[in-house]
Amino acid sequence: MTQQPHPEEEEKFLPAPDTVSILDGDASFRVIQNAVLGLWEVVNSLTTIRPPKRERYRVTIFGSARLEPDNPLYEGVRSLASELTAMGCDIVTGGGPGLMQAANEGSVIADPLDQTKSIGIRVDLGFEQDANPFVEQVYQHQTFFSRLHHFVLVSDAFVVVPGGIGTTLEALMIWQLLQVRKLRDTPLILVGEMWSDLAGWAQRHMVNTENQLLDPADMTILQCVDTFEAAISLLQKAHSQWQRTL
Repeated sequence: MTQQPHPEEEEKFLPAPDTVSILDGDASFRVIQNAVLGLWEVVNSLTTIRPPKRERYRVTIFGSARLEPDNPLYEGVRSLASELTAMGCDIVTGGGPGLMQAANEGSVIADPLDQTKSIGIRVDLGFEQDANPFVEQVYQHQTFFSRLHHFVLVSDAFVVVPGGIGTTLEALMIWQLLQVRKLRDTPLILVGEMWSDLAGWAQRHMVNTENQLLDPADMTILQCVDTFEAAISLLQKAHSQWQRTL
């Protein structure tokens, strides 16, 4: 015969009025949802605090993880990063292989006295786990959302070189932030024919239409160039303007 618990003992196992039983799926979900939204609100509040003026201009270079060192684009990106490093700039990438590695490598070889930083901002993908060997300072994120936000917080200029879906996402995010004035006075330079074609597509389908989907002024945010030399020239001007604000 099973002994029934005393009523006072039963009360010990009942949830308090201001608590939710784990067995109540809907109520538990609401608690978790509210907690996550509350955390986002905390993050939103913290990111209204802008970082102090940095000692060095920081250029983020977005590009493909797939291209090998024997590809001409690899050498072009490496030389681009070396030129910027020689100007005194920090170089920021996604920290992975391919053209990200080219940029970090260019930064390191142009800075034998270690006066600038080669930075990688990584994301947990389940592959490409290790930062490339030329990253001197690495940050690790679990989500693309926080990682993209990190790029925005630490960068003074963005250069987009050829890449795939991830690179396109990064380019479009920066374009939108500049469009809605969440970013200001930040160059967005896109190198290569593929990006000129993207700008042409936007012009045809968003601007040159009966029902305009984009303000023509927003097209001027993009600085599309054909060569790395042209990108360097634009960044030299932006860097000089930045130095005058110190």
